[in-house]
Order: sequence, then structure tokens, then C-alpha cells
Amino acid sequence: MTNSMCLLIIGGQVAAKRSEDWIWSGDLHKRVIKSAGPRFTWVNWRLLLARNNRNDSRNRRRIVVAEDGPYVTHGGLPLVQKTQVVSEHGEPLTWMKVATFDVPETYELCRCGQSKFKPLCDATHALVDFDGSETADTGRTAERRQVYRGGTGLCVRRDLSLCMDAGFCGNRITDVEEMVASTEDTEVRSLVMAMIERCPSGSYTYSLDKDGDDIEPDLPRQVAATTEITSEGPINGPLWVTGGVPIERSDGEPFETRNRVTLCRCGHSRIKPLCDGTHRELGEPAAGSGSEAAEQNSGSC
Repeated sequence: MTNSMCLLIIGGQVAAKRSEDWIWSGDLHKRVIKSAGPRFTWVNWRLLLARNNRNDSRNRRRIVVAEDGPYVTHGGLPLVQKTQVVSEHGEPLTWMKVATFDVPETYELCRCGQSKFKPLCDATHALVDFDGSETADTGRTAERRQVYRGGTGLCVRRDLSLCMDAGFCGNRITDVEEMVASTEDTEVRSLVMAMIERCPSGSYTYSLDKDGDDIEPDLPRQVAATTEITSEGPINGPLWVTGGVPIERSDGEPFETRNRVTLCRCGHSRIKPLCDGTHRELGEPAAGSGSEAAEQNSGSC
């Protein structure tokens, strides 16, 4: 019976299908999507287990990566939209919050880059056979960092594996690496500190001396869907997770909990689930409040 349908629905999400129709009914959206073929197929069972997990950590704020699926966000973690503020030369200067989303206790964020409801997931990943292979290093960043020597009043470190080329670490004249040697000048030192604190991925860190603890900006515990400003216009940036939110792989292995993390949301990073800047090669135009605010970036007082 090629037109028959057999659906297994758990927690409002389709786990299996048999027919020409895909039906997805989530907490946030309801869609009917056509797809050919009568074959019985299981979809996103790890996501379903994550969503219906009843253990004692269910209400703890954390992000769980679903295998070949979205980011499952627990604990009512706040979700906002932020856009870069850039100079008249296109240099990233800081971040501006432009919107706040009303979210439930548990919700899903798009990881494949093809949802029609970004930053939220609409289950398109199941239709496009998204490969969400998780290859990012889960080890401690302290084991991968290099030290930029010669600084005065601070010690600058960098984990290159986390860099996603956001551009906050430099301008058209110089960059953090070059400025370290001139940090006996307090103005230069202050600029280096500010640039490092705006690095969204946490690739750059600093301490006051070589044996000191990293000094981190006081950031809210939240997820920000970011908009980046390019010469071609505003584009979708990564999901910026701040405030020390725990993140787990789909197999349960945790990443090191850090104050600043950037998660891929274009679906093409080579170090998923982390962002590596590949989204700039794709240049997907940003839509909504982020792009509208970007139009006001070049204003004056």
C-alpha cells in the first residue's frame, strides 16, 4: 500500500514514517512536507530521546547536540539576536542586541542551515540527509593554546583551533598579535584587552601574568543568533553561546564548559558542532531584526 501511512510520534515529533507524506508536529511549528517513497525510515531517535529524557538534569540549562539533527536547548536558556557593530571601514567593533525570543523550557535550534524558521529548527535536516558529524576536539583548550610573549601587564594566549575569523582581534592597521609587544603603553594594553573580550569564540584569552587565571568578560548565560556585517551586506553568523553553558555531543561526551563558544548553524563547518567561519564563504543573507539593525550601523550622532 504505497499511499498508506504509519507514524510513530513521541513527544509531538515524528520518529518514523511510511508513505509519501512527511508530517512534523513540534512544540513551535506545524508543517506538512512532501517526500516521495513508501519505505519505512527512522528519524532523529537521539533527538527524541534527548527531548523526552526524564532524568534529574532535565531542567538544567545546557545544550545537547542531536545526531545529524539540531541543538536541543534545555532549562529555558534565553535566546536573543545580536548583530555586529562595525566601523566605516567595515571593522567589527562590538555587539548589539536587537531582539529577544520568547522560548519554552526546551527548544531546538537549527544546525543544518536550511530551516525556514531560523534560528529555530523545523526538521528540514531529516529531509536533506544532513551530515552533522561531530569532529571538534572535546579536550581542554589550555592544552592547545600558544602564548604570545613580550606583553607588559598581561599575558595573551590563543587556541587557533577555536578561531572562526570574526575579525574583532584586528583592524585595518594592526592586530592583537602585533600589539602585544607594545602593551607597555596602557592605551594599547586596554585596546588588546577589549579586542580579546569581544572575540566570540574564546580563541583569544588573557591573564595579568603568565601564571594567572584567564580574565573573562561578564557575559549573560544565553544563546545569541548572530548577524555579521560584510561588504556584501548582513549575513547569518554562528550561534554564540555565552556564560558557561554546558554543551554535550550526541554521544553524551561533554565539551569543556567555556564562557564563549560559537556553534555552527550553516551546516558546513569542518569542526562541527563548532563554527570555523565557513558561513562567510556561503554568505547567506540575514533576515529580520538583525539585518534591519545592521542598516543603522553606519549612522552618526
